[in-house]
Amino acid sequence: MATSSLYASTILFGGALALSWFTHGTGTVVNDAKKHINVPTTLTVPLQVQAAYNGTDVYFRYRWPAPNAGIFHDMLRFTGGKWEVRGNAVPGSQRDGLHEDRVSMMLDDGAVPEFGRYGGYIAIGDKLAGFTEEADAKALKDHPYLGKKLGLDEPTKYLPATRSNQNDWASTVPEAEQAKLQSAGYFLDLWHWRAARSNPVGYADDQFITAGRLSDSGRGAYSTNWDGDKKQPRVMFDPAKSGGMKALKWDDVIAGKIAQGAVHGLSEEVSAPFDANAAWQEGDTIPRRMLRAPQASRADIAVAGKALWADGFWEVTLRRRMNTEKPLEDKIIRDGGAYQAAFAIHRQATGGRWHYVSLPISVGFGRPGDVVAAAFTGDAPEWKQAAKQVTLFYPGQVSWPHLNSRTHGGADSIGKGIPVKARHSEEQLAHYGIEAEFAEPIRRQWFLTLFAGFGLIAAFGFALLKSIPKREA
Repeated sequence: MATSSLYASTILFGGALALSWFTHGTGTVVNDAKKHINVPTTLTVPLQVQAAYNGTDVYFRYRWPAPNAGIFHDMLRFTGGKWEVRGNAVPGSQRDGLHEDRVSMMLDDGAVPEFGRYGGYIAIGDKLAGFTEEADAKALKDHPYLGKKLGLDEPTKYLPATRSNQNDWASTVPEAEQAKLQSAGYFLDLWHWRAARSNPVGYADDQFITAGRLSDSGRGAYSTNWDGDKKQPRVMFDPAKSGGMKALKWDDVIAGKIAQGAVHGLSEEVSAPFDANAAWQEGDTIPRRMLRAPQASRADIAVAGKALWADGFWEVTLRRRMNTEKPLEDKIIRDGGAYQAAFAIHRQATGGRWHYVSLPISVGFGRPGDVVAAAFTGDAPEWKQAAKQVTLFYPGQVSWPHLNSRTHGGADSIGKGIPVKARHSEEQLAHYGIEAEFAEPIRRQWFLTLFAGFGLIAAFGFALLKSIPKREA
C-alpha cells in the first residue's frame, strides 16, 4: 500500500512539475492577424532631425535607416483577364511590399500642454483603428459629428479635451466647444510625407489633429484610380510620356527593380485615360492612386530638393512658410518661439499603427531646445549644425485611456504632470507596448503558472508525506 502511494505521489509530483515547466512563459507572445497583432522584430530605430529657418520659410530634415526604398503603395494587377486590388492594409508588413515608407511630425506651440509631456500618447484614444478592440466603422460613419460632419471613415487619433468621456470614442463635446478649442490653438499640426502618394509630386500632406485626424483645407495630392462600375482603372500610363510603357510589371514591382528616378507614380504628367481594349498582359500593374499637385492649404508643405533613399537610409527635407496665415490648421512658427515635436516613421511595408514613434522633443527658434533651428539667409540652409539623434520605438496598443486608468501604475504620475521621460526610456516603452498587446494572455498564463506552482507544492508535500515510513504501534 505504501509503495503504491509512493508511486502515485511521484507521478503526481512529476505531472505537476511538467505542467509548471511546459506552461511557464510559452504560447503568449504570438502574432495574431485576427486580433490585429504583429510585433516587429526590431523595437527601436534611430532618427536624425535638423531644423533651419530664414524668417520666411522653415525647414525640417530627417534621416533614418530603411533596408529598402518602399516607393509603392496599393496597386492594380491584371490577373486572369480582370483587374484586382493588391496591397490591402494588414497587421505588420504587407507581404508584397506594397506599403510606402513615410515620415511624419506632430508639432505644437504649447496650446496642447499634455503633448510636451507625453507626446503622441495623448492622441491615442479609445478603440482606434488597428487595435484589437476597434470602434465599429458603421457606428463611426453614422456619428452625427465625427462621421456626418467631419467625414471620418475610420477611428483616428484625437485629443483628450474633444471627448467628455476618455473611455468612449463617441462622446464628443458639443460642436461649439470643438470650435472654441480649435480657435484657442488646441490642435496638433501634422506633417506627413509619403514615398508613393506625395513624393513624386514634391509635396508632403498637411493635416491636423483635433476631434480626429483631419486634412487642411484644399485638394489633396492623390485620388483613387478605380472605376467601380467598370471594375477597371480610370487612368493608365501614357506610353508617349512614360518611355513607351502603359503599365508596370508586377514582378519588377515586388522585386524592387524599379528605380526611384524611373517613372513609377501615376501623375497627371505621365497618365492618360484608361484603354480597356489595349493588349493587357498577365501581371500588368498600375498604381491605384492618381497623383496631382495639391492645392490651397493642403499644398503648404513642399519637399525641398529631392527625397531619396540611398545606402540603406532615407533622407527627406520638408519646407513650409513660417506663417501660413492658417492659424486654425497650422502652427504659426515665429523667431523666438519654442515648440514641441514628435516624430514617426513607417518602413518595411508597414501601415497604420505599425510604425515607430518618438517621445516629444523641444524645438527652439532663437531659443534653447533639444533641436535648435539654425538661422540662415538666402534660399536654402547649409545644414552645418549637428543633427539631433532621436530614438523611435514601437508603441504597441497603449492608449491614453489606459495610461490614465487604475490598471496603469503610473496613472498618478500622469495626474501630477510628471513627463514620461522622467519615468521611462524608449526601450522600456517598446517592451511595455508589447505587454499591452498581450495583456490578457499574459494574465491568463500567469494564473496557469500560479495554479501549476501550487499543484507542484501540494504534490511535493504529498509525495514527501507518503515516502515517510509509518511507525508500528
